[in-house]
Amino acid sequence: MRSIWKGAISFGLVNIPVSLYSAEETNDLKFSLIDKRDESRIRYQRINETTGEEVAYENIVKAYEFEDGDYVVMTDEDFEQADVEATKTVDIETFIQREELDFMYLEKPYFIAPTKGGEKPYVLLREAMEKTEKIAIARVVIRTKAYLAAIYSSENILVLNLIRFHDELRSAEELKIPESVKISSKEMELAESLIEGMTAEWKPEDYEDEYKDAVMERIEAKSRKKGKEELPPEEKDEDAGSGKVVDIMDLLKKSVEAKKTDSGKKTKKKSDEQDTGKKKASK
Repeated sequence: MRSIWKGAISFGLVNIPVSLYSAEETNDLKFSLIDKRDESRIRYQRINETTGEEVAYENIVKAYEFEDGDYVVMTDEDFEQADVEATKTVDIETFIQREELDFMYLEKPYFIAPTKGGEKPYVLLREAMEKTEKIAIARVVIRTKAYLAAIYSSENILVLNLIRFHDELRSAEELKIPESVKISSKEMELAESLIEGMTAEWKPEDYEDEYKDAVMERIEAKSRKKGKEELPPEEKDEDAGSGKVVDIMDLLKKSVEAKKTDSGKKTKKKSDEQDTGKKKASK
């Protein structure tokens, strides 16, 4: 795994030398843009708007435009020298209770690993945060941008999760969300029963990108049918997202019954598997 940042966590007067590693992996399907007439790929060019000629990557630099046409070119060294300490330090500013951080602020996770000489203070910080049930709020500069971040312990490793600044989140006031509506006790009882029936232990490994798999199946089907007749369109649920007025009580009752039936089938299947295992063991 390749680190994307090296520096130190500043924890009071303690500096912990660390490296950051991306904690996410992109598994998106990659699509190409082509000309539908002959399936030739579309190529994008970096064009100099004055000369009309293509510009090589090595000749492209970052610049800030003060006035129309008046640029100041910035190099990687300029960004680092602007604030040397900020570019090399994860500066912890405060600690908060875990539940205080709203999920809305979470943006992108990174693993934090200690580098040589940082093992002991790394473990000390991790275990102290676990015992106090706190998370740290810190500032860090990655590449050329400053971020606010949360640092917390997860499965014996410290994680740095970039979080959004408050002014980056939009206000929901204009959405006109209803504060309350008339709900009968029976409706609430059924809703609570459905939630309880659907409650399970969180196992992230049980969840996959089913839509991506469905798209891939469609791609494979079209590949097999290429040059033949078009694939028939998938059948659509006419009621889905139609905006029709529905009987919520009826839907809740059906949902609760469906969950009971589903749970019964799962229990029977598990029992059958256990019985099969016992029979095999007794032979």
